[in-house]
Amino acid sequence: MNIKITPKKLSGEVTPPPSKSAAHRMLIAAALAEGNSVIDRLYPSVDILTTVDAMRQLGAEITVEGERAVVKGIVKAPEKAVIDCCESGSTLRFLIPVAAALGVEATFLGRGKLPERPITPYLQEFPKHGVEFDYSGTMPFTIKGRLTGGVFEIDGGISSQFITGLLLAMPLTKEGGAIKLTSKLESRPYVDMTRGVMEELGVRAEVSDSGFEVAAGQKYQPFSGAVEGDHSQGAFFEVADALGSKVEISGLNVNSFQGDKKIIEICREMVYNKDGALRPFEVDVSDIPDLVPILAVLASFCDGESRITGAARLRIKESDRLAAMEETLNALGGDVTATEDSLIIRGRDTLAGGVTVSAHNDHRIAMAMAIAATRCEKPIIIEGAECVRKSYPDFWEVYRGLGGIAEEV
Repeated sequence: MNIKITPKKLSGEVTPPPSKSAAHRMLIAAALAEGNSVIDRLYPSVDILTTVDAMRQLGAEITVEGERAVVKGIVKAPEKAVIDCCESGSTLRFLIPVAAALGVEATFLGRGKLPERPITPYLQEFPKHGVEFDYSGTMPFTIKGRLTGGVFEIDGGISSQFITGLLLAMPLTKEGGAIKLTSKLESRPYVDMTRGVMEELGVRAEVSDSGFEVAAGQKYQPFSGAVEGDHSQGAFFEVADALGSKVEISGLNVNSFQGDKKIIEICREMVYNKDGALRPFEVDVSDIPDLVPILAVLASFCDGESRITGAARLRIKESDRLAAMEETLNALGGDVTATEDSLIIRGRDTLAGGVTVSAHNDHRIAMAMAIAATRCEKPIIIEGAECVRKSYPDFWEVYRGLGGIAEEV
């Protein structure tokens, strides 16, 4: 699907969808609990439904009606399972340790760029803990054995998602476990979110001098709760407002564990200038990588040179997001230079537009381009705009509801 956007400022109130990051964690923890749980405000995006299907394959009974999920925890895990992670890196990295802790011989499938994303560093500790794997550098691959607890030495710069998976899995082991970080942990807010969800379901993951510890003997308890609003999705409208639209954002918890709430500070304090011109900024995104596409759009309209650093991992997301933002914003008339781990952006008052750009099969690129279009001089066309289904299926309806002109062509 291609979407043509005619430049127009947005206006109105928007409530961002529930947090995808929180929902993944709540679904998995509920499926590991003994009993029935109810999760409200569960936004049925492609990634979330992928995790729902994956937990069903591991033995959970999950019913989804609208934005409510009823989860009956796993009574007996199957001996074998095939888990299709589609394009969801979260599903894959969370469930490798969980399936292993359940003792399931699990074969993992993936689509898009997911089979290209590195897995070997996450698996290196497994043979020390009772799990074998058949991995040739792509998907599908299979793990066998039952995960034992103990100490896992993990590079903190690899992926917070795998650390989350280990933490979620540790209560299933007889021994409990500890994660010893061998380097600085990136994306720490996501691990803090995991710990918060675990504690809500009765399991404590303690911070230690070297990483994290989960004591043996803990069990997940069923619960009822709602998924909080998603600061990652709210960021698109926060930036739209900073760029001259009049968007009021509701339904977000400013005290959330979500690291992406940083966008509020960036837009309202770092960049805001009472004289009208947006100040350039420099931000290390190692803890907030999902904000990079929309931060690049914001920087494209700041009065000077901005730098977005600590972004090397963005090259192995749904797209190479550094290269994609350089390509798309420069096509619109911007001035963006991508380095190995950063973006250097020299702002303009407006961008020319008048071109067709690819969404690179990346939901965050598509939505970032939609916000950039509000400050273009001519219409733009976004190719492959249906990719927003991954995280925000009704984004285009919401965009139109705010007065945006987005036509399918």
